[in-house]
Amino acid sequence: MQNAIIKIHPNDNVVVALRDLKKGEKLEYANEEYTVIEDITAKHKFYVNNMQPGDAVIMYGVLVGKAQTNALAGSLVTTANLKHAAEPYAYRSKKYIWHKPDVSAFLNRTFNGYYRADGSVGTANYWLFIPTVFCQNRNLDVIKEALHSALGYAVTDQYKNFAQQLVDAYEKQIPIDSVSFENIAKPSQRRLFKNVDGIKFLNHQGGCGGIRQDAAVLGKLLAAYANHPNVGGVTVISLGCQNLQLAELLNEIKSYHTTFNKPLLVFEQQQIGNETTLVSEAIRQTFKGLMQINEIDRKPAPLSKLTLGVKCGGSDGFSGISANPSVGYCADLLVALGGKVLLAEFPELCGVEQELIDRMDNESIANKFTQLMHAYSNAAIQSGSGFHMNPSPGNIKDGLITDAMKSAGAAKKGGTSPIVDVLDYTEEAVKPGLNLVCTPGNDVEATTGKAASGATLILFTTGLGTPTGNPVCPVIKVSSNNLLAEKMADIIDINTGPVIDGVLSIEEMGNQILEYCIKAASGEVIPKAVQLNQDDFIPWKRGVSL
Repeated sequence: MQNAIIKIHPNDNVVVALRDLKKGEKLEYANEEYTVIEDITAKHKFYVNNMQPGDAVIMYGVLVGKAQTNALAGSLVTTANLKHAAEPYAYRSKKYIWHKPDVSAFLNRTFNGYYRADGSVGTANYWLFIPTVFCQNRNLDVIKEALHSALGYAVTDQYKNFAQQLVDAYEKQIPIDSVSFENIAKPSQRRLFKNVDGIKFLNHQGGCGGIRQDAAVLGKLLAAYANHPNVGGVTVISLGCQNLQLAELLNEIKSYHTTFNKPLLVFEQQQIGNETTLVSEAIRQTFKGLMQINEIDRKPAPLSKLTLGVKCGGSDGFSGISANPSVGYCADLLVALGGKVLLAEFPELCGVEQELIDRMDNESIANKFTQLMHAYSNAAIQSGSGFHMNPSPGNIKDGLITDAMKSAGAAKKGGTSPIVDVLDYTEEAVKPGLNLVCTPGNDVEATTGKAASGATLILFTTGLGTPTGNPVCPVIKVSSNNLLAEKMADIIDINTGPVIDGVLSIEEMGNQILEYCIKAASGEVIPKAVQLNQDDFIPWKRGVSL
């Protein structure tokens, strides 16, 4: 049975509304009684005690802000009466004891994946096009249109047919509004290569014109994608004179893993000369490469071979109560089974740093985390911004008032296991367990970074809805509430709304999420972002991007 409210941690002095509350309504939770003195919309919070300016506001058991005005018990928490605040943090050699979840239902389970020469196992088998510089984006677009249409990977044909019918109606002087999109038959997808899950393109705006350090980081990022377990073959297209030189990229690709043996095709426009020859030969040789990787079959692999990225975007006041803790429990299950989990978005760890550090038994790892957080925070401050500006208008409207409040809920995606490593941007995750990855909170920059560190699946929680995907890593969208799951069913894969309703526990939901991950990793179900070819890719320039 659904509760009307929830007090997340015993030390909290704010309570979350799970449904709309009316002024004067008396509520009970955990043998405590509360009275709201104004209407409180679902997902928002009200104060438990009378607050005065400077009083600490606690949620999830941590400091999430300081009161700015006098506020009565039962009144709404708003941006006017609460401002971001977070506790300082440092390594303190605290022994962390982890209570592992029951994984008996998943012991000896496998997924069907693609084995690579470096020992990794992919959840998909993609061919990847990489441009060394933005000058080649147009050529990639031409190749994409040609290959996607001919080989059965296009998903926009119904819209092309709709546009053509509008043209026909215009020429016949038929009213445009009489043309119904709903009556247009969706073309059937007939893929020529059954074992090739897609042909992907890493269009970007870098490679030249910026500082050389950006080009160097871009080279490492592109090399990480070429070496990704979900990539079976690569076509590199270069101009020739750009900052990110072809030789440098190829060296990065081949030095990333010494076992690299994937088909690797290279075309440089200034050497070839003719654009028609460049594009046609890239298509011809890639076609041959597709024939080659189509010979690779899925084979059973232990769940320990999965690398799971966890991400949130378009978060709401329920994200930290339903979707994020459920994904966190799934993460704990995978860690207990020997897999890897990647938690990133450093601006959205602000306020929970001490909790995370206390889960690190290695001081050098803790110091690396502290240094990365300080450097990132200082860069934001020097630009006239700061982590406190991370929450978006949508976040705030749906109850996430401060960055620390948002972060405390966001960090739940990582579960409760010990943190085994801290990775800078583009560094590969090699240790089984929970890894922290330095990325922005920005949806696409973060998913781009997680894939670079080796995520073979990404669980992406959302309360407001976002179509975000990734070119090489299937992104599974997890809704925090029933309304979103119904309203945007075409982008949502899993609904954790039953947790809010009191129908399912966090543990039950987490088990269901891992079951879905196993099916997605085996190609038995295709996440909505993959179906839509939602291939978002934004390299981080290490400037300030929150």
